[in-house]
Amino acid sequence: MLRIALAQVNATVGDLDGNAELIVEWTRRAARRGARLVVFPEMALTGYPVEDLALRASFVEASVATVHEIAGRLGAEGLGGIAVVLGYLDRLAGLAPRLGLPAGAPLDAAALLYDGRVVITSAKHHLPNYGVFDEYRYFVPGNTLPVFRMDADGGDQVDVAIAICEDLWQDGGPVAVTRQAGAGLLAVPNASPYERGKDDVRLDLCVRRAREAGAALAYCNLTGGQDELVFDGDSILVSPAGALLARGPQFDEALVVADVELAAAASRDAPAREPADAHDGTTITIERVTLPARRGAAVTEEAAAGEPGPLWPRLSDPAEVYAALVTGTRDYVRKNGFRSVILGLSGGIDSALTATIAADAIGPQNVRVVLMPSRYSTEHSIGDAEDLVKRQGLQSVTIPIRSMVDAFAEDLTPAGFPPAGLPAENLQARVRGVILMGLSNAHGHLVLTTGNKSELATGYSTLYGDSAGGFGPIKDVYKTFVWELARWRNQEAERTGATPPIPENSITKPPSAELAPGQLDTDSLPSYEVLDALLDDYVEKDVGTAGLIAAGYDPALVERVVRLVDTAEYKRRQYPPGPKISPKNFGRGRRLPITNRWRENPTGGTHIN
Repeated sequence: MLRIALAQVNATVGDLDGNAELIVEWTRRAARRGARLVVFPEMALTGYPVEDLALRASFVEASVATVHEIAGRLGAEGLGGIAVVLGYLDRLAGLAPRLGLPAGAPLDAAALLYDGRVVITSAKHHLPNYGVFDEYRYFVPGNTLPVFRMDADGGDQVDVAIAICEDLWQDGGPVAVTRQAGAGLLAVPNASPYERGKDDVRLDLCVRRAREAGAALAYCNLTGGQDELVFDGDSILVSPAGALLARGPQFDEALVVADVELAAAASRDAPAREPADAHDGTTITIERVTLPARRGAAVTEEAAAGEPGPLWPRLSDPAEVYAALVTGTRDYVRKNGFRSVILGLSGGIDSALTATIAADAIGPQNVRVVLMPSRYSTEHSIGDAEDLVKRQGLQSVTIPIRSMVDAFAEDLTPAGFPPAGLPAENLQARVRGVILMGLSNAHGHLVLTTGNKSELATGYSTLYGDSAGGFGPIKDVYKTFVWELARWRNQEAERTGATPPIPENSITKPPSAELAPGQLDTDSLPSYEVLDALLDDYVEKDVGTAGLIAAGYDPALVERVVRLVDTAEYKRRQYPPGPKISPKNFGRGRRLPITNRWRENPTGGTHIN
């Protein structure tokens, strides 16, 4: 029997000192719970993803040095008797530089700390190079499976193997030889980003790999936001048969502790180094070490009565998406040193949901909203915005823009600026952008943009106007799902006896940019129910125009929407980052050339330029 702790922590990229403190503190917590082994996420020391920091020799050297410092500190503080597995950035020594090899041969590595020292290290074997991952650019692959023998409770010993994140997702590699190594437990540090529906995929994967390896599997995942990526925790512990033993919360730091019955280590001595066929055309070397006997008794402080775990409840689909948006916004603000945010509040659903996410992320007292009515703003829009301010206790200011827009138009008229039409409409959006950026400069607020994914897809936004800002909380949320999240948030408030934060009229009224008399979004776009379904097929699933038409979409609508999406790439490149919740967001998940003459023939066959 072995008590295991999974420390799903929120690391910050580049903050080696802060992350080292996290590791020591959470190891201390694990000790108080009597854990013999604590597993931290992938790159827990450096944060993830480090991107081109991996190519900076000084950062790699600092990472390696800090791992040894942490080991020494744990030993000095009486925590050396706990086996600690953590992810960090290392390098492969002795590899001659060559074209195509990442500078310095960095490694996405894991270290085992025990008895005040670094006992053994390894590196990720499978390097992901799809979706948001670009690890061939940054790392060289590892080729070892470390296996360490340690004391379990009752005097027996167990063998524990270590693999890293993608090694679990791909066939072959270290996981394939875990059974051959005879390990009773496979510890897997992870930095697996969130996307909708991924939690079930992860659990199925852990169950399958545990059965393949014939070992219990401890999957510890990162939590928190890093630029566009959001990590949701959701750490998992399964038995060799695939039974779920423990599962951490989503989007929160937590120590997931469980007692696991493992197969005792074989009494026979095994080679210290043993080559094995990894079933992917490579050879993995099994490297074995035996940890010294534990010194001193572990201090056990059982979980308080009523404390959640080891099986935390799962969130519903809208609840987990909303939590991802709040987490991504909170950590972008916090980790980049901002104390407050500012956004334009129009009375419409997009700005209402954005303001609500911001208030939940950093507190309503830190959210400044600006009401900027124009000559075309309706009374109900102003009233809805004022109602939301009262419901949530936001900081607000009203700055009418009519006189500013008129002054611009008057001075631009001699240069041929028209009195109406798209230039005049965009001028209003750009005046609002100037106001928000000016107040940001004056008071240090981070400007939040309020555009949704449907608008970004079709280019239904104004450069340097409503697209101006530093972070876009709902940029990966289609319009139809914006409404669903708003309704869910109000229902949650009602369920707990709180005031619904979003006025009902903001949810039910027809959407409008209010840049012209009587303007509605449907004047320029099809209904969002139709548009979002088409965009999901074209953007997320990469269905071509012929496939879209075959699926039943109107050919004229397909041609129109595809052209809107393709010609708006230059706008999306200039849009700020925002939390990624879908498999393919605009940014890290979908990268197309701006200068691009490819046009697919709707009937298939030859392309049309």
